[in-house]
Amino acid sequence: MKKDPSLRLAFSGGIGTFFLDFFDQWDPKSPWADRRVRLATNLAIDKQGINEAERMGRSRLTGNIIPGAMEFALRIEPYPYDPTHAKRLLADAGYPNGFDAGDLTPVPPFTSFGETVANSLAQVGIRTRVRSMERATFFEAWRSKKLTGVIMAASAGLGNAAARLEAFVVTSGTYAYGGHPDIDEIFKQQAEERDRKKRETLLHQIQKLMHERVMHAPIYDPATLHGVGPRVEEPAVGLNPLLYFAAPYEEMRLKKP
Repeated sequence: MKKDPSLRLAFSGGIGTFFLDFFDQWDPKSPWADRRVRLATNLAIDKQGINEAERMGRSRLTGNIIPGAMEFALRIEPYPYDPTHAKRLLADAGYPNGFDAGDLTPVPPFTSFGETVANSLAQVGIRTRVRSMERATFFEAWRSKKLTGVIMAASAGLGNAAARLEAFVVTSGTYAYGGHPDIDEIFKQQAEERDRKKRETLLHQIQKLMHERVMHAPIYDPATLHGVGPRVEEPAVGLNPLLYFAAPYEEMRLKKP
């Protein structure tokens, strides 16, 4: 599209966030149980480099698995790209030569994205095998708690921050492989809180705890690229920050002949 002068690019946001989830962090015998290892992973990922390769640099880097466009999302700055510090953390955790981390399973169809993340991890000694799965099989295995190792997750489910936390963070969540009792309790409190400001404070508290405990490795809220033809005046792309596609259709306009 960049090489065709008759086309132009338009970008939209959405309600997805790509992030790594460490399923084995709940196993005390796993390297992922060590916060230093999970932090090293965050520092090892060249998020902006991946952004440039995958989304022409237009995605929003983040330190949170809750998309910034969602209600009650807490803006958390992403961890910097610092492979030197990552290696030091791994050595402190007892892995000076890195370790075999098993499977890295990206949400289909983002296999090339997963391979890029795996390459970043390999640079600091975290060795993974990118596992490709058919989409329906992947989600069934995820829900059934049959996946191991690391997953590169993403979701486009509607709702607010509480909906994402309920699915991915609370111990009983559909896609959660473990959890923390104090986070579960705070989540219960926010569900019963009718004061909006107090509820927001509770949801922000959960997101701060997630970050402090390095429960995930957020990458970015992805920008979606659209090619716009020469006859289009207004593509209606990006008018609604919660949608990836052109919307509302009533706003789309062609150029006058």
